Amino acid sequence: MAFVDQAKIEIKAGNGGNGIIAFRREPYTPMGGPYGGDGGRGGNVFFRADEGLRTLMDFRYNRHFKAGNGANGGSKGMTGASADDKYIKVPTGTIIYDDETGIQLTDLTKHGEEFMIAKGGRGGRGNMRFATPANPAPEISENGEPGMVKKVRLELRVLADVGLVGFPSAGKSTFLSVVTAAKPKIASYHFTTLSPNIGMVKLEDDDFAIADLPGLIEGASQGVGLGLEFLRHVERTKVILHFIDMSDDSGIEESKYNAFLQIRKELETYDPTLLKRPTVIVASKMDLPESAENLAIFKEDLQANNFNNLEIFEISSITQAGTKKLLYRVSDVLKNLPKEEKNAKNEENAVYNFIDETAEKFHIEREDDGLWVIVGDDIEKLWAMTNKESEEALLRFGRQLRSFGIDDALRESGAKDGDEVQINNSEFTFEFSD
Repeated sequence: MAFVDQAKIEIKAGNGGNGIIAFRREPYTPMGGPYGGDGGRGGNVFFRADEGLRTLMDFRYNRHFKAGNGANGGSKGMTGASADDKYIKVPTGTIIYDDETGIQLTDLTKHGEEFMIAKGGRGGRGNMRFATPANPAPEISENGEPGMVKKVRLELRVLADVGLVGFPSAGKSTFLSVVTAAKPKIASYHFTTLSPNIGMVKLEDDDFAIADLPGLIEGASQGVGLGLEFLRHVERTKVILHFIDMSDDSGIEESKYNAFLQIRKELETYDPTLLKRPTVIVASKMDLPESAENLAIFKEDLQANNFNNLEIFEISSITQAGTKKLLYRVSDVLKNLPKEEKNAKNEENAVYNFIDETAEKFHIEREDDGLWVIVGDDIEKLWAMTNKESEEALLRFGRQLRSFGIDDALRESGAKDGDEVQINNSEFTFEFSD
């Protein structure tokens, strides 16, 4: 299966069911009164993290997700059935952004974690709800509230305890294939690894996940080579194993020390906090005769430039020399790390604030043909929920418009009695009240 770590999708929550107009018509019950029930709630849409998924491949061809609508209300005051909620499974480690604003909405890092991304519309009220002493038999009902529509961007960042970084062909994939059951593609050319490969290391008293990440080159933090395709995945790792090919066949023209600095520079440019992660230097391909001499020079360069605090482990993945010792050291580092803090972002958004308090209530536009267009989410929702077949409902909508101040706003804009007004693609003649 191809590895896909970004996707854009559109989500539509279910509309609420319509309330209905009905009256009680039973024998021996004169003037039974209104009996129309409410519509059911539309389905909400949730994201749910699933550790069994490894890629966003499912979203490459399926980009639209829709929850069901609520059922209409019934006679005898019966409420329509609410629609089932829709759950969209994503891999653990998926970050969800609002595609229009770019704001991060949530970060799903634990199996089973859920997040409501779109809220279903409430059911419209039946005429039972509008009865008053002044109007005991109202012929008015509401349509269901439209469900939310949301465009989101999904970004997967692999979850692994340990990340392998280094230049292409530094021996990362071979190491992963030796210490885990993973079967990454291995070849002697650059960029053999085009997407992260994950494997599980199982020791006697511990186990942890290792991610073989695509190789870095100079300028990766600006998108050169695989660039950001790699770097966003290293953010998740707790420990970094920095692989340096000590052989003369590495394809690196500069010194091993300069190659080491180059990779650190790319990490720092992308995210300076990456250099604060526990890092172990892995001197790979030590089975080759020239590697020992190159390693000695590399150690001298490190010492001369005050990098004495970095650990260096010599390994040969081919002969498996030093690999076990390295794994036990990584296990110790992971055990001594401080406990992870709770995901404050998710706690903050446990109850999603679907109302934009800063949004403009409405504004008025004038078309070239003289048509007045009223634009505003609340106004458009009111019109969508208005039962156009009920004269009482239309009169109620007119009163609601006046309460919003639209009469005054149209007057100030220069509108006159009899002008055509458009709301949500519906046109009608607007008459000002005194």
